[in-house]
Amino acid sequence: MTTLIITIAAFFIGIDDVSYKLFRRPLLIAPIIGMILGDLQAGLAIGATLEIMWMGIGNVGAYMAPDIITGTLISTSLAIMSRGDSSIEATVATAVTLAVPTALLAQQLLVLIETINVSLNAWAHRLADDADVKGTKWLIYPPAILTGAARAVPTFIALQFGAGAIQNVVDSLPAFVIDGLSTAGKIIPAVGIALLMMSMIKRVEMWVFLIFGFVLASYLELAVLPITLIALVIAYLYDLATRKSEVVTVEAQNFDDEEYDL
Repeated sequence: MTTLIITIAAFFIGIDDVSYKLFRRPLLIAPIIGMILGDLQAGLAIGATLEIMWMGIGNVGAYMAPDIITGTLISTSLAIMSRGDSSIEATVATAVTLAVPTALLAQQLLVLIETINVSLNAWAHRLADDADVKGTKWLIYPPAILTGAARAVPTFIALQFGAGAIQNVVDSLPAFVIDGLSTAGKIIPAVGIALLMMSMIKRVEMWVFLIFGFVLASYLELAVLPITLIALVIAYLYDLATRKSEVVTVEAQNFDDEEYDL
């Protein structure tokens, strides 16, 4: 019954990914799976870890990113199902270990689905040429159903045939392997944050704020909340100063233009 509920949830989350995009992030998907399986705490921990790990991942141009939705669904479900008496850290490490290969495998299925969806473009052009509005509206359903199935079918197969195998593998792993997976689960999110910062911090002067935050956290040992409040004040002052600088530049340029006209 649980497998069926998660499969149905995977189907609608897949449809949501090509519509409203409300539940497409690991931070939201994993707690839902945790509630279905009766372990919200593990779902929250896994979701937060996978969110940090995959925060900077996205489709750019023709590049199809790993399917983080399927990766989160399968890894969270199997990790919680096979948890037993394991700690939260070990459960998160198991989820991280399963998330990467499942997301990469599901990526190939998404490429196939998108290829099929592209073939509908000619049909859409014909409907548009004939001004068939009603037919165009119906055309949104095939891609939505295919995308939902692309998430539901792998999830069902993994949960139906993989939970027992995962349980046996986890039980047979020695302690040092579990410790290694736990360490990897802590390192990989740091790599995800680093990739995100590399894509966001384009200007050299922005690194000053990163260094300042590092000093506050590492040397002054401030908690997350005071650092966040300090960052909000600095961000507001920086934005205010930047806007004033832009206004002064525009006014100076307008003055030069008026002087030239005279």
